[in-house]
Amino acid sequence: MFERYYRELLSFLSRKVTDRAVAADLTQESYARVYAAQASGSCIGDPRALLYQTARNLVIDHQRHGDVRASVEIPSTQAGPDEAHGSRNWEPETAMSSQQGVSALVTVIDNLPLRCREAFMLNRFEGLTYAMVAERMGISVKAVEQHIKHALDACERCRAQSAGESGMPSAPRRKLNRSRHD
Repeated sequence: MFERYYRELLSFLSRKVTDRAVAADLTQESYARVYAAQASGSCIGDPRALLYQTARNLVIDHQRHGDVRASVEIPSTQAGPDEAHGSRNWEPETAMSSQQGVSALVTVIDNLPLRCREAFMLNRFEGLTYAMVAERMGISVKAVEQHIKHALDACERCRAQSAGESGMPSAPRRKLNRSRHD
């Protein structure tokens, strides 16, 4: 079976994924799974069909994992000598201050006025646009903008205070993410 379908399956997978090495890995994994099914005693009527179905499923899994990785990974940059052995985020002091910073932000968000907190959560955590938030809450888009501005200002003050910038003049505000407005 290996010699019979290998090149054909590799060609098929090469058209589905952009990297030839990934296609080769998926081809090998397809064969491994079909062989495992045969070894377990499963009766396989059409090994070619099972091979292709397994390959299609692996492509779907590969694409899903790629989508998830793309949404959570931070683009890598050239690591300097200080970062070569590990991120400073793993140092106990950094981890503790980060945990305290998150706790402080959660407290700030919890202490926002109810409608302000609701607008902020709908926009920032559920991904609703300003217009969608306004519709759901029964208020104007302008009111949503004001609520979110208030919440962001409170979060920025908390961040600055956590970073020890409380005595310094506040940094220029970043522009709001306009993609959340529409």
